[in-house]
Amino acid sequence: MNVVRFFRRVTAAVATTLALSPALHAQYTVGVARLVAEPARVTMKAGENVALTVTAFDSAGKVVADAPLRIGGPRESVRYADGRLTALRAGSYMVVATAFTGRGIAAVTLQIPVTISWPALSKLEVIATEAGRLYTGTMLAHGVKGMHGDGSVRPGLSATWRTSDASVATVDRFGNVTGVKAGAVAISAESEGMTAQVRYTVAASPVARIETSIRETTISTGDVVHLTAVARRANGEAITDAKVDWSYVYTPDDSTAAPGGPGIIDRAPDGTPIFAANAPGHFTLIAQSGTALTRTVLDVKPRDVRRRISITGRGIINTTATSDLWPWTGKDGRDYCIVGTWGGDGYALIFDITDMNSIVKTDSIRVDARTINDVTVSPDGRFAVISREGASNRVNGIVILDLAVPAHPTIASVFNEQLTGGVHNIFATNDNIFAISGGEKYVIIDAKDITKPRYVSEYKHPGARIHDLWVRDGIAYSAQGGAGTVLVDVGNGKYGGTLQKPKLINVFPINSGHEIYPYVQASSGKTYLFIGDEEMNRAGRVWEGTNYGPTLGQSGGVAQTSGGYVHIVDATDPMNMRKVGRYHLEDYGAHDIIVENDVLYQAYYDGGVRVVDVSGELLGNLAEQRREIAVFKPYDPKALTANAPFVMNAMPWKGRVLFTDFNSGLWAAKLEERATVVP
Repeated sequence: MNVVRFFRRVTAAVATTLALSPALHAQYTVGVARLVAEPARVTMKAGENVALTVTAFDSAGKVVADAPLRIGGPRESVRYADGRLTALRAGSYMVVATAFTGRGIAAVTLQIPVTISWPALSKLEVIATEAGRLYTGTMLAHGVKGMHGDGSVRPGLSATWRTSDASVATVDRFGNVTGVKAGAVAISAESEGMTAQVRYTVAASPVARIETSIRETTISTGDVVHLTAVARRANGEAITDAKVDWSYVYTPDDSTAAPGGPGIIDRAPDGTPIFAANAPGHFTLIAQSGTALTRTVLDVKPRDVRRRISITGRGIINTTATSDLWPWTGKDGRDYCIVGTWGGDGYALIFDITDMNSIVKTDSIRVDARTINDVTVSPDGRFAVISREGASNRVNGIVILDLAVPAHPTIASVFNEQLTGGVHNIFATNDNIFAISGGEKYVIIDAKDITKPRYVSEYKHPGARIHDLWVRDGIAYSAQGGAGTVLVDVGNGKYGGTLQKPKLINVFPINSGHEIYPYVQASSGKTYLFIGDEEMNRAGRVWEGTNYGPTLGQSGGVAQTSGGYVHIVDATDPMNMRKVGRYHLEDYGAHDIIVENDVLYQAYYDGGVRVVDVSGELLGNLAEQRREIAVFKPYDPKALTANAPFVMNAMPWKGRVLFTDFNSGLWAAKLEERATVVP
């Protein structure tokens, strides 16, 4: 993590988070005293874009021509790219321009007020959001869809609902229509002077009974149950157009510990209703259509996957901040780990981790960089790659290391083409490297000959800031602020893409754009995306965190705080992705993510390293379902910032858990076997 990324998250989260604590930055803008925007304030309609220029001046009033600036605003409301500001959502916002001026020196910032209004509606439609016929006693949900003249859809549109005959069907303020008696009725919605209508002929409900087929009788918290029900006539004939509603009644096993939201009813991608319990107890599932209903009781047991975690070894780093790690097995048969440093003058460290009870540093490599944020190793252990930010000549890129002698790697080559903006994250296969350039794009590099790497192609998503990337089965999954999760065919072939000509598959619009890990679950065949927020600011929360004093990358001060969580998206069908769950702890923030064998290894910053059960179908908040296996927070009184856990990365490795802490270096831990319960 560096402060470039830190500030992007701050400005993307909220526009009122400008009181940044002094922090390191990969590239400093020396001599900037003030910033001036043209125009100084912006008024526009959603969908429009205007030119926005920010100029840096020194104390004498001269233009600082080459000043690198960061410009951003609230994500999903405004977007800045290529010198233009695009309006996305109506409201009053602040776009913030920033020039970081040096270690321990407050950044120079400029707030640019932006006022956005909606264009007039040109069309209004009433949309039934639930399938089925409107029988008496049945309720169908509706919404409104408003269109602008340019064809764009108005988000968050509200309406005033009316019924032509309340004795036939009623409608509430949310658009839910309930059949009362047989007859014809019109339901109308009015919004911003426009009116739309839908007509129904209500029929008497023919449902005499409901037949359910729920196999489960006892489950654990977090288990997903598929709810199947068939409405039948008195003669047993199935009624295919009768809507069946599901609800539940909850009886806790311990009333003093009952949560506010003990269960979840949702729908699977095929439309089947599904249920998951967050809390133990008895859940009475109720299927109802008209006046007919049936009940099924589930006994929900607490999920207990807890295991003790014990520290076995350390590679202490406390004179500078620590960033990423990557373990591998060397050609000599021993195990090694490369660790990057943040604000550490370009050092990467090599550790022998063959005996994880006794970790030994074997070498270090220094490159022209202020920060080595990311490190990675090819799956075959042939080469390593380290990212560079803050090079002395501002020409950043990647450095490829030859691992022929793994304890003492040597520099095979330096690759800078199209990477001068600073490389924050990288991903390597046996033959190729994917390097993120300045948050704008990723560059694909041929690394078959590590002494002569070759530019292959690149992918840049419009209007987005890319932060993280992972490639699986020829699909590049990237987390991109301002867009969401972007899927690109880079050799899978099914969607028409190649390494030479990447092709966009789909975009899942999600309010998160920092970390991503695609995981294929062996038991179900589902592809789940774990997408992390990484919010380096807690403004507006009940506990706003510390965020005072010199903390980030400096000795002394107080512990850094963070926010945000991990979103879980079912991407089994890339053309029909849907969010199904999350791993959310309010007081901490998510960083790097790895999943292996149905276990999530989560670097959760000041929340420590967290090991979580992600087996089976996923639904809801995993933290509430007692899916946490183990947690460890690396307190160290001799750390760079003493007793300030801030875990950057965590990975499973040969039965152990390796993780790096920003303030104290490399750690190795072991999950102890579960104790046998003796009655």
